[in-house]
Amino acid sequence: MAETKYRNRRAHVLENDKLAVVVTAEGGHLAALTCKGTGVNPLWTPPWPSIEPSSWDATTYPLYGNDAESRLLAGILGHNLCLDIFGGPSEEEAAAGLTVHGEASVAGYAVEEVRNGLVLRATFPIAQLHFERRLELPLDSDTVVITETVTNLSSADRPVGWTQHVSLGAPFVEPGKTVFQCNATRSKVIEVDFTGGKGYMEVGAEFLWPMVPNQEGGLTDMRTYVNLAESAAFSTHLMNPAEETAWFTAWHPEMKVACGYRWKRSEFPWLGIWEENRARAHAPWNGQSITRGMEFGVSPFPETRRQMIERNGLFGVPGYRWIPAKQSVRVAYEAWCRPSADAPAEG
Repeated sequence: MAETKYRNRRAHVLENDKLAVVVTAEGGHLAALTCKGTGVNPLWTPPWPSIEPSSWDATTYPLYGNDAESRLLAGILGHNLCLDIFGGPSEEEAAAGLTVHGEASVAGYAVEEVRNGLVLRATFPIAQLHFERRLELPLDSDTVVITETVTNLSSADRPVGWTQHVSLGAPFVEPGKTVFQCNATRSKVIEVDFTGGKGYMEVGAEFLWPMVPNQEGGLTDMRTYVNLAESAAFSTHLMNPAEETAWFTAWHPEMKVACGYRWKRSEFPWLGIWEENRARAHAPWNGQSITRGMEFGVSPFPETRRQMIERNGLFGVPGYRWIPAKQSVRVAYEAWCRPSADAPAEG
């Protein structure tokens, strides 16, 4: 598990005979979740060069733009953590140095190797939070167990966004082929059209998973990735309140590989589904990315901190989480990837 390089990034690899998990030292991203039997990594690898977030500046690396998202785009891989916001900063926060989705996705992490696992630690000075993530991969297991602890360093209670931004990508995500399952219930399409005219969902529509109202007046089954040349979308989904465990799975019928995540519904009640299917023509996207974010967290939509608090929640369920002054909050979840001849019935 000694430090290595992955796509020109400092990284650590946690592996056994079934699974290889790559974690970046900067950003703390789960960059790969590779099924050893097939060599398939279902997590998203952007088609542009990946650099360390700390090395980005607009003059040297104009490819990534020059705004609050640029540092994140420069280093994003696979599964990134959104903390203490899920979405963009306000103008004032951006001017003060806060990036899209918060400091967690661009911070430098101290990485400690432990038996069958890794421990990542970082302090986020703007949010005044200390973060620890423990990853454990037991021998002969295809499942990595992840525990996160967030400590509020300030003397005031803090409302936070906290989302696991799990992005799956091509070639595992393929229009018209990749199958997704989850135990969602009530759902809603985001209320604004951010797609540049390439959306297919009815803006702001409320529905029951998986049949989303589309812009042609019909319904589209979200369980299969939409088969369009270009498209984009974001919808949020309340995980089943009657079940303790929330989950999603994804399966490619020709690769015959499945992956998924499991978590406590009480800790992360929302699953946001983001789709980018060759719709963003500007750099660094250049109309090349096919990805689906399966983003489980405490908030239904990506938005600013003020919008998150003003929304308060959705369907009677809160839309953020409190971390008391000088206290710690801990969550746990699991990620897995394995060969599978059929789509998994559940997570």
